[in-house]
Amino acid sequence: MVSAGLEILGLALCVVGSLLVMVACGLPMWKVTAFIEANIVVAQTIWDGLWMSCVVQSTGQMQCKVHDSILALSHDLQAARALTIISSVMGVLGLMVVIAGAQCTNCIRTEYVKARVVNAGGVIYIISGLSVLVPLCWMANNIISDFYNPQVPASKKREIGAALYIGWAATALLLIGGALLCCSCPSGGNSGYSAKYAPTKRTTQNGEYDKRNYV
Repeated sequence: MVSAGLEILGLALCVVGSLLVMVACGLPMWKVTAFIEANIVVAQTIWDGLWMSCVVQSTGQMQCKVHDSILALSHDLQAARALTIISSVMGVLGLMVVIAGAQCTNCIRTEYVKARVVNAGGVIYIISGLSVLVPLCWMANNIISDFYNPQVPASKKREIGAALYIGWAATALLLIGGALLCCSCPSGGNSGYSAKYAPTKRTTQNGEYDKRNYV
């Protein structure tokens, strides 16, 4: 029961983490305009995402433009695109593997194999979390470096957007959930004791029991 509870809890955390990775991948708020110096009072806010850039007016209107060229993007954005997609795909793959080996399913009969399949699903989720953690930290480091770089104009300085925080939360859930899945162990094949039954005694032709039954 404990192992089954760990599987359910770990799978739930991993599924939520994978959904958050997909949300972070689609959100345009990876980089947000920094309101400093001459940009303290502005009429618009710029959001830079993996797939598009959006300009939000003070009136609430928003205009978004999809990035024209992949090669024209910075290296951190290119890496973030690839790794977040890989992480999302691995999240779906990990879900299929864990369900196939879960104790509540009958896809696999052998308990030992079921536990090892769940462990493999946990490893997949851990790799998924690490895959999305790399671009998050890389982009956050570039944002902070540019923010404190005096050679970067104030109009081009950015701050960490909400998508990065969502991605970090998703990473934590994936790592914790994957670790719980890796702790799954095969349930015991017996219930702690074994019952041995004596063979049925056979009678001879004259109605008496065979003496071999008493040897």
